[in-house]
Amino acid sequence: MNKKRCTAIVLAAGQGSRMKSSVPKQYMLLRGRPVIWYALHAIEESDIIDDCILVAGTKVSDIEYMRDEIVARYGFQKVDTIVAGGAQRYDSVYQALKVIADDDMAVPGRDGYIFIHDGVRPFLTEEILRRCYDAVEEHHACVAGMPVKDTIKLADGDGFADTTPDRALLWQIQTPQVFDASLIISSYEKLMQEKEKLMQEGVSITDDAMTVERFSGCKVKLVQGSYENIKITTPEDLRIAEALLGS
Repeated sequence: MNKKRCTAIVLAAGQGSRMKSSVPKQYMLLRGRPVIWYALHAIEESDIIDDCILVAGTKVSDIEYMRDEIVARYGFQKVDTIVAGGAQRYDSVYQALKVIADDDMAVPGRDGYIFIHDGVRPFLTEEILRRCYDAVEEHHACVAGMPVKDTIKLADGDGFADTTPDRALLWQIQTPQVFDASLIISSYEKLMQEKEKLMQEGVSITDDAMTVERFSGCKVKLVQGSYENIKITTPEDLRIAEALLGS
């Protein structure tokens, strides 16, 4: 297979306020290992991913901890660069994309694919990575996700049910979100140029697909992830992850 270069951006800059813990959620222990270990281990073992940019917190000590206590301690060889994140998720992604755009990696990856993954999604698998690779090859942009199981209601401003979308058309979006490198870089550059205007208009950019949809016009393909590909955000999520690891 003539595989293009694949670089993963792993986001691990959160502080875990909803976990009600002084320890950032990416460093909380899950079966004796930090939560971030699981995503990085999947990347390390993957035949799809060639290298990785790790986004840590904004402090110098955050980068040092990530370098010494995570990357060095567990021997993750694919981590090329550790960068400081930003105030919002899109700021953190942009900091990593600048490394690629400026050719500051050991092996430049601007002409390949970028896999953006939440570091607190520990159940990343090679099967998900493979499905995303196949989809991005054909469609240039894709996101992992799963059809929703529950009926969804849209509420009005007073908290009453307003409309009920067709459940067959609704997906729960996950990561990785995968794009042609040039496509995601150019889309984020446009986002950063218009960031202040969007904030004034009350527009919230919550994932990478929204950035590509808004600033490139490229349609984003939905790819099957896994119902187990959960994001650890609350203490309940951590207990669910413990159960999944024991299954």
